[in-house]
Amino acid sequence: MGGGLLGRRLTEHGLRVLFVEKGPAGFDMDRHSPQHTPHAPHARQIRGMWPKPVESRLEGVATRFFGPYGSGVGGSSVFYAAGLERPERHDIDDAPNIPHPTGGWPVSFDEYRPYLDEATKILRLCGTPDPLSPEGPQDGLNTPLPASAADETLMQEMQALGLHPYRLHLAVRHPETCRKCFGSKCPWGCKMDGRSAGVIPALETGRAALLDNCEVQEILDDGTRVTGLRVKHDDMVAELHASTYALCAGSLASPRLLLASNSRCPEGCANSNGWVGRGLMFHVDEIFVLWPKDNLAKRGPFGKSISLRDLYSPQGERFGLVQSIGLDASYGNIVYYMGRIFDQSPLRRFRRLRGLIRFPAFAASRLFGKAAVFVGMMEDYPYKDNRVVLNSEDPEILTFEYRFHAELMQRRKRFRRMIYRAFKGHWRFLVSMRPVLNFGHPLGTLRFGTDTKNSVLRPDCRTHDLDNLYVADGAFMPSSMGVNPSLMIAANALRVGDIIARVQNETEKTQHAAAE
Repeated sequence: MGGGLLGRRLTEHGLRVLFVEKGPAGFDMDRHSPQHTPHAPHARQIRGMWPKPVESRLEGVATRFFGPYGSGVGGSSVFYAAGLERPERHDIDDAPNIPHPTGGWPVSFDEYRPYLDEATKILRLCGTPDPLSPEGPQDGLNTPLPASAADETLMQEMQALGLHPYRLHLAVRHPETCRKCFGSKCPWGCKMDGRSAGVIPALETGRAALLDNCEVQEILDDGTRVTGLRVKHDDMVAELHASTYALCAGSLASPRLLLASNSRCPEGCANSNGWVGRGLMFHVDEIFVLWPKDNLAKRGPFGKSISLRDLYSPQGERFGLVQSIGLDASYGNIVYYMGRIFDQSPLRRFRRLRGLIRFPAFAASRLFGKAAVFVGMMEDYPYKDNRVVLNSEDPEILTFEYRFHAELMQRRKRFRRMIYRAFKGHWRFLVSMRPVLNFGHPLGTLRFGTDTKNSVLRPDCRTHDLDNLYVADGAFMPSSMGVNPSLMIAANALRVGDIIARVQNETEKTQHAAAE
């Protein structure tokens, strides 16, 4: 999302852009999903997915699994579920009633607001305004996708409880004909992502080019500036050179590349303070099943339609958004989510036991029937010991270390109680006992800030160490917020594009004056 929107903005400023993509360009009619793919690296690569498994060292226990990460044009955004919710002011600014876990971002909410508005229009967000928003109605929202009778009835039941549901904000170009490719590639150009809203429009200007199947092996620098990229394209190793470089490989792959670029400095590129890869955050998902009261609604189907922020920040607590997943409690969906829980449990070392989840899943599907599935998306905080590291066996295996801090566990208990109380009068069931990390939302591993002791990037998202290297993916975020991060990533990419264009213009003026 960041790389696509950044490239688009740079071409709009008249600059020339080369997209260097590890994976393939892909085909317009692809409709792959990370949930249903082979494990062979080559088979994954040609489908635009990261070829190798991820290694999670969760509470010191190592597990490998295939994460929802892209390796093709559009990156991971082509597989995302299109939810683009706007952050709240306290997600970015420090406030007396809701203290910020980092003291606040170096760029304010008001500075981001015009870029959030522009990203809303570029990504064709559809939905209805959040009735609890203190910022007033959100401009630029289009008509939402048609809701099912079950969803409409469920929203009415929530309103009767005193809640404030609204139609979830989705990045959909044609809501009236959308085929809901949420969680997979969209072959009809309806879902707006880094490819459809960023790379393709940039290429259409004639000022951008794409070099696909090209792996960046190392970022070369002289200590103050990036001097080139060592790349491998097919069987050829070469160097690429430019005036400005932007790293947009994602919050796991971007720090991995910087750490691996260690021929000049053993600690890695742009890592003089040791913070590259640190401050890793995910959202903590509280998945719960909700039974409607109305008999008609109980028959479903339920869509990806409903959001509410009643539990976002009650009494100054930092929890997060509650939204429908777009699934009912059917056998296949239960198997998938129980598999996610299994992969984070102590039993994950015994892989053969994973197949046994089919039996409780079948029993649960009979018990739950057509209940709707929701998720409470709780904000994670940045901790220095949660980090991306290089894998000593295979550097292409994205590897991270993470532990659950006591603060998170206590806050999670309170969030679960709030969810249970909010839907009183309905049958509801919290699915997971242990915290479930949303591995699709890695954030914060190259955080921006003004203090060079604990940040990798300056407020303009340029690295402190290297004057011509920028970062424009989710790694820049110093906190995770309580919403899906993609809209903020897109807005920040547009901001960084304006900054790079301004710097480039000033440099050209200086060079022209010197020549005269």
